Amino acid sequence: MDSDSLQRLAVPGVSLLIAFLGYGSQLLFPGMKPGPLTGQQKLTFNTLLVCLWISYARAVLTDPGHVAADWISENIADDEEGPLLRQRLCRRCDASKPPRTHHCKVCKRCIPKMDHHCPWTANCVSHFTFPHFMRFLLYAVASMTYLEGLLYGPAAAVWYSRDLRYDLGPSVTQLATLFILIIVNTLTLFMVGITFFRAFYALCCNVSTIESWEIERHEQLLRRSRVLGGYLDGPDGAKIRIVRQEFPYDIGIWRNICAGMGTNNPFGWLSPFARTPSTDGLTFDTNGFEDPGTSWPPPDPDRMPRMQRGQEAMDAFTVQHSGLTDREEVEAFRRRQEEDYRRRLDHDPILRRKAFHKRYESSTSSNTEDLDYNERSGSGEEGWQDSGGNRLKDYGVDEDVEFYDEDDVPLAELLRRRQEKRSSD
Repeated sequence: MDSDSLQRLAVPGVSLLIAFLGYGSQLLFPGMKPGPLTGQQKLTFNTLLVCLWISYARAVLTDPGHVAADWISENIADDEEGPLLRQRLCRRCDASKPPRTHHCKVCKRCIPKMDHHCPWTANCVSHFTFPHFMRFLLYAVASMTYLEGLLYGPAAAVWYSRDLRYDLGPSVTQLATLFILIIVNTLTLFMVGITFFRAFYALCCNVSTIESWEIERHEQLLRRSRVLGGYLDGPDGAKIRIVRQEFPYDIGIWRNICAGMGTNNPFGWLSPFARTPSTDGLTFDTNGFEDPGTSWPPPDPDRMPRMQRGQEAMDAFTVQHSGLTDREEVEAFRRRQEEDYRRRLDHDPILRRKAFHKRYESSTSSNTEDLDYNERSGSGEEGWQDSGGNRLKDYGVDEDVEFYDEDDVPLAELLRRRQEKRSSD
């Protein structure tokens, strides 16, 4: 069974699980000691179930968002001075990629502040769906914890009456149902509880699952570079200096939670009817620890394109114009930028390298030209897995696109897009 089929079954499967635990247990209680639930217990439990259903439905049905095709950052210097942020490019969408945005291989588009693609909601956890996802986890943990306490009464009654004749106690069907409810509820509570507390910790730090992977990757690059004098080998032997870079979006626990949940009202954090965040999810407050113009994720030598080959060393930084006028030189420069941009979009094999893991997997062959020393020695493979053994693709990210999103979009192209956007506005 392929991943698409599993995803189609995920939502019905989770719905059946909620119905079994929530309503199957309530059908069981009247026929077993200590008897039916009290009115207060029914009200509390069913209120939690209603909140759970609403939160889950909104986590599944809410649009995770998209990036407008003409989006362009305002942090582009043309006639005015100021820091110039690195402009990332999504090659699938053929558009600029805002900060914290990633291309989802399942949704087939760039998702604002993508956390991961959740198989259990069949939807991306993003800037717009994260609050609903958090409430879904919260009410799932709360309702299963409450059910665990309710199941303790019948389980204790069965244990204390274990010496009675079988015909005086619950039937085999009731015992089997009780046993299955306890096992399924306990295991599900354990797994969902871990997910909830990890998500809550990430909310307090304002870091997504993908960004946690990027932070761990940055730490690995720092450790590797520390051994090699602070530099790592980039494409074609270029030396790339690796310096520690602080995660920019951790702005304090209170502000992190308010930003992640889309409101500064604590009652709104808990309400399953709370509105979806109204901000665009493309710009975010930063803590200012890094210099203006520094962007996240940090530079990564293994995610940089190769330089064009075939140039002579003397021509590496100069272009012979054969007596062109100043105006002709400017036009020639613009044409070279446009040609370079088209080559990048067309995945020119001269300009690009294979993804790191693909180069590593083929390193046993005689052709190791694309591998640096650390890759040939096998010491770098763990850098593309986090401590849990996950790659970016395990979070739903399209690795073939994400690998080279650090390519700078040519400034001329960015300015052209900005001018078109202003003209249309």
